[in-house]
Amino acid sequence: MGGFGGAIKNMSIGIASADGKAWIHSAGKTKHDVWHNLPPQDDFLESMAEAAKAVADHCGERILYISVANRLSVDCDCDSHPEEPKMGDIGILASLDPVALDRACTDLVRSSDDPGKSHLIERIDSRHGMHTLDYAEQLGMGSQTYELIKLD
Repeated sequence: MGGFGGAIKNMSIGIASADGKAWIHSAGKTKHDVWHNLPPQDDFLESMAEAAKAVADHCGERILYISVANRLSVDCDCDSHPEEPKMGDIGILASLDPVALDRACTDLVRSSDDPGKSHLIERIDSRHGMHTLDYAEQLGMGSQTYELIKLD
């Protein structure tokens, strides 16, 4: 639903209570019967970024973001019957900036030689997933500009 499950998605949806998850998915419209009251996609993505910002603001500088990008599937980890992974491992990435981390991960998917990337790219693009990063950057959560440093 969110386009991709990176740090921002996991901070917002992953940390939220059941009511919080409903509130985020409905972009603040309801905590009940969410799947029949879905907002426009960009409203949901912005709600997700706002919820992640609340977590980041609460934690302050006491948070490190780590993404383990392996066996990448197009389905959310909340799906009880997710589609089998379409793409292999990219690696483990870490940053103090969740926006930069999510951007680096999606850039690595797009630049990969793995033919399975087409499934992930289609899911990200069809769900307007990069809007989450645009909005999170606008909120001041971080920057989509990053320097990738490889460690062996």
